Amino acid sequence: MEVSQIIKVAVRDLNRMWKYRWWLAGLVAMNLSDLFIMATIFNGVVNRALIPDYIKFVAPGITAIAIFASSFSIGREVMVEIRRDVHHYLLSLPMRRYELLLGRALGGTIRGLVYAIPFLILLIAIEGLPNVEIFSVALISLILLAFSMSSLGIALSSISRQMDVQATVRSLLYFVLFFFSTVFYPSRAISQFSAIRLISHYNPVSVVADLLRASFGEGVMPAADQLISLPILSFLMSVAGMLLYMKAMAK
Repeated sequence: MEVSQIIKVAVRDLNRMWKYRWWLAGLVAMNLSDLFIMATIFNGVVNRALIPDYIKFVAPGITAIAIFASSFSIGREVMVEIRRDVHHYLLSLPMRRYELLLGRALGGTIRGLVYAIPFLILLIAIEGLPNVEIFSVALISLILLAFSMSSLGIALSSISRQMDVQATVRSLLYFVLFFFSTVFYPSRAISQFSAIRLISHYNPVSVVADLLRASFGEGVMPAADQLISLPILSFLMSVAGMLLYMKAMAK
């Protein structure tokens, strides 16, 4: 395996990220509106016994879904390439197929991390300085989340060439990962819904959001089984993404 080939593919995808600057601007505006408009309104509505300061509570969650959405966007480019048969050109490049696959996933990961930097800075401005040890674990979880969501985006885009099918599945996935999580509400607020609570408990977005909250003293550390589930889910999503991408490129 040549690492240089993987890096070249990742750099290519990182450079292509700036072609969609207006889409990125819209994504930033959406995330910031969630933080400054929705959170400000809800801050005067939510039960203070559950959440004393909703803005400080939701800011780590917004950071988690921001890195999810940005990393996931690599799937859109993969979908366009497959629909337009551009992947035949990629297969002709002097590199092994798995190097190409790892490069695509790595490129999506780096894109997600680059996009998350301003939100992390904003998070520190709102919350103050974090606990270094817990924040280090949170950063590792951010990388795992970005890699797994990048792989998942690639997998989803490799399932079907029909855009309406992909859009439907993508919207359903967004709904589950966003709202069956602890991004907008604490776990005890959904404790009466057993199925939702179970999904939320192992939802990688929930794990990352809770780790960020814990690092700023706004919550407790996720349970051990949650921390273990994150790398396992990341590995499974990565394998699924690569296998489906290879199958789609072989057609």
